[in-house]
Amino acid sequence: MNAASATKEWVVIDATDLVLGRLASRLALLLRGKNKANFTPHTDCGDNVIVINAEKVRLTGKKLTDKVYVRHTGYPGGQRFTTPAELLKRKPVAVIEEAVRGMLPKTKLGAQMFRNLHVYAGENHPHEAQKPKTITLNEI
Repeated sequence: MNAASATKEWVVIDATDLVLGRLASRLALLLRGKNKANFTPHTDCGDNVIVINAEKVRLTGKKLTDKVYVRHTGYPGGQRFTTPAELLKRKPVAVIEEAVRGMLPKTKLGAQMFRNLHVYAGENHPHEAQKPKTITLNEI
């Protein structure tokens, strides 16, 4: 199978009250296309996934305050730290995107798959023209 013959669908997942890690692993599975019978490891055959209500995602235990995201500005002494609680206030979309990005391959193909993920903080999304079907986590 190649990318031209892949049947890519559009799906919507509501992240309200879903646990971040479980949601991210399912999203990575959908983006890779591993849930399909014609999965090919070297091809982008996964679906286009829309996630709504990103700000309502749940983290278990003390992860909301104790987990730390590390980034670097590129300058000496430029290491910056943030927690999921701060990130959810400032940019709720980034929490889900970071979790999913870490579960995809660290290659050009993984970057291409990540482009098929569309995360939105609210209820609305601009992809109504693609006629996405709504699914839940247990349907995957």
